[in-house]
Amino acid sequence: MRDANALVSTGQLAAILREPDLRIYDCTTYLEPPPPGSDEPYVAVPGLASFEAAHIPGADFLDLQGEFSDPETRLRFMMPPADRLAAAFGRHGLGDGTKVVLYSIGTMMWATRLWWMLRSIGFDNAAILNGGFDKWRAEGRPTESGAAAGYKPARMVARPRPGLFTDRHAVKAAIGQVDRITVNALGPQFHRGLEPSRYGRPGRIPGSVNVPAAGLTDPASREFLPLDQAEQKFVSNGITGDKNVICYCGGGISATIDLFLLHQLGYDKLSLYDGSMGEWARDPTLPIETD
Repeated sequence: MRDANALVSTGQLAAILREPDLRIYDCTTYLEPPPPGSDEPYVAVPGLASFEAAHIPGADFLDLQGEFSDPETRLRFMMPPADRLAAAFGRHGLGDGTKVVLYSIGTMMWATRLWWMLRSIGFDNAAILNGGFDKWRAEGRPTESGAAAGYKPARMVARPRPGLFTDRHAVKAAIGQVDRITVNALGPQFHRGLEPSRYGRPGRIPGSVNVPAAGLTDPASREFLPLDQAEQKFVSNGITGDKNVICYCGGGISATIDLFLLHQLGYDKLSLYDGSMGEWARDPTLPIETD
C-alpha cells in the first residue's frame, strides 16, 4: 500500500476520535430520480438529513454539490477553481496541520471524490474511512444526532497539482494511443451499451476498458477489496503502471473509487475525466461505442 495514512479503519478512527487536530466529514449525497419530463439524469440531494439523524461524534457535513462544485456549469459535481475550493474547505476547519477523515453512507465514492479533490489542490493528509458510516454503525460504534457543531475556520492554501483532472479534448486525443488507457467505472451493462443510459447515448468512450467501481468493494463489509484482488482486476484489463490512465463514470464520482485504489497500488499517471458520460454521451460530435 502506497499510503497507509490514506485509509483508516473504524477501529483506528475510534481510537483517535478526540484528538484535537482531527477533522471528520460526512460527504454523503443521494441521487434521486428526476421529476417527470426532466432531461436531467438525477436530482442531487445533500445527505444533511441523514447526517443530522446520526453521524460520527464531532463530524461536520460537506455538501459536495452545493459548496464544493463549480456552480457555473450545467454539469453536476464539476471541479471548481482551486482557490475557491480551498476557501470552502477552510470555512469548514480544514487546513494545514489538520488530520482529515472522510466518510459517506451507502458507498465510499462521495468520500473518495472529495479525497481526490483535496489531492488535486495539494492536501495529502486526508484518509477514507474504510467501510464508511455503514460499517461504523454495524459495529455499534457511537453516534450523535443534530446539526454539526462545526470546526473553527482554518486557512487552506491551494497548491494545485496539474493533470489530476482532464477534459473531453484530452480524452478524445487518448483514443487509440498505446501509452494511454481509459477506464470506465460504470457497470458492465452500461459500458456495453446494453441498457438505456440516464446520461444520454448508451455506450462507452471508444477503446475504454471496464473496471466497475461497485466491484472494487466488498458488498458485505462495504470495505475496499484487498489490494491484490483490486490489482488483478486492473491488470487483467491492461491497466499497467507505464500507461497514462484516465478514469470516468457517469458524473465523475464513482470513478474516484478506481483512482483511489490505483493510487494505493502505486500508479502515478492518473487522471479523472470530470465531465464523464454526463458530458460525453450528450455531445453528438464525440464518438461512442457499443457491443
